Amino acid sequence: MKTIKIHQEDNVIVALQNVEKGETLQEIYILEPIKTGHKIANKDISQGEIIIKYGLPIGVSTKDIKKGEWVHTHNIKTRLEEEAIYTYNYKQSNLQKTNPKTFMGYKRKDGRAGIRNEIWVIPTVGCVNGVATKLAQNHSHLVKENIEGIYAYPHPFGCSQMGDDDKNTRRVLASLVNHPNAGAVLVVGLGCENNTIKLFKEALGEWDEDRVKFLMCQESEDEIEEGSELLVQLAEYANQFKRTSISSEKLIVGMKCGGSDGLSGITANSVVGKFSDLLISAGGSTILTEVPEMFGAENLLMDKCINKEVFNKTVNMINGFKDYFTNHGQVVYENPSPGNKEGGISTLEDKSCGCVQKGGSANIVDVIGYGEQVQLQGLTLLNGPGNDLVSSTALAAAGAHLVLFTTGRGTPFGSAVPTVKISSNTPLFEKHSKWIDFNAGTIADNIETIEQGGERLLEFVLEIASGKHTKTEISGYREISIFKDGVVL
Repeated sequence: MKTIKIHQEDNVIVALQNVEKGETLQEIYILEPIKTGHKIANKDISQGEIIIKYGLPIGVSTKDIKKGEWVHTHNIKTRLEEEAIYTYNYKQSNLQKTNPKTFMGYKRKDGRAGIRNEIWVIPTVGCVNGVATKLAQNHSHLVKENIEGIYAYPHPFGCSQMGDDDKNTRRVLASLVNHPNAGAVLVVGLGCENNTIKLFKEALGEWDEDRVKFLMCQESEDEIEEGSELLVQLAEYANQFKRTSISSEKLIVGMKCGGSDGLSGITANSVVGKFSDLLISAGGSTILTEVPEMFGAENLLMDKCINKEVFNKTVNMINGFKDYFTNHGQVVYENPSPGNKEGGISTLEDKSCGCVQKGGSANIVDVIGYGEQVQLQGLTLLNGPGNDLVSSTALAAAGAHLVLFTTGRGTPFGSAVPTVKISSNTPLFEKHSKWIDFNAGTIADNIETIEQGGERLLEFVLEIASGKHTKTEISGYREISIFKDGVVL
């Protein structure tokens, strides 16, 4: 099968592999060469007619398009506008509960579970990034027995910020300090920053003094020596934890896409959606974010909201992010990147309809703000941007033990938690074997179904949760990035 019609109402089909001019596919005579992931008209389409893919509008034709012609940015444009009226049309999920799975993780004293037992060094302000990084690098010898790694997470913020920026920095860093993948944490401050240790402790809430320790560099005669002593103490604490069997009910997985192509929504995102359903059925939880990549497909999500309160939270999240765009003088629909377009995505609606496939069929149980943590079992929406590293950091801060990152173009980055790269196509998987952990191109290759891919992914995730390293972990790629909106003083 070289092409696919995703939904019976679609007036385009998608090339699953390169298509040559003159071929006849699905009773359509192909009028020009079409690259993998790109769209082909399956009927004559008049100028001004709605283009349908996934059974949903993804744009409007800007000229007449003949059956068998390429449908892309040269003959289709977005229909998105800044304002929209939403109505609640609840659709109950038919997911059935199944017996929980298990993984080998770390039971924490607060009842949560971790899938890694690492020591994290987190600076409150960018001024001490060098200190935090040096402390982590100088103490690799502490990685032994039950301790799996020691990592610093530098960032440029924590001072010269006001309002929401200041709060966001503090909230996200505090959430990372509280993350159960960290067996112990050293917080490194300077002393004169906006994000003072005192204010940071308020954001942190209650903490275990054996698990979290603080170093204020301006008050120390030798911050490296003092930091070293604290890390030795933290290592003694972290080393007491050992892997043990834990129910999948404790597992939280973030879902993210980046460098998408025309196959992402058909293969990788749909496989992740099936995985999400399977994990939720087994008592686990998933998180979906990237609000700007919900524009144009938000009604699909709103109809899945478990009640009117969650629906209203979703509406406010969508409209709030639209306001963020317009308040900065930007339109809401200029999202697809050059790489997205090269891969076959024509409009933001096209991208969004593929993006939300990661949510599967589960009902949405909650909507949380940026920097907040998951509270309910099931599928939660997280308010955050689409930027790869910013949104992956937000997912980690929300409590995700790992992030499933689907991609059609490929990217090597890793976040604070294990970041599983899932390719939408087999050539990417074969070309970048050092980046990609899991190939969903098997769907386009007709090797397995979406259901089979989802089941395979669930078993793979349980392996990662039990200690198998992702490609980014093996490469040592770990970063964080914090959302910034306001001025720098």
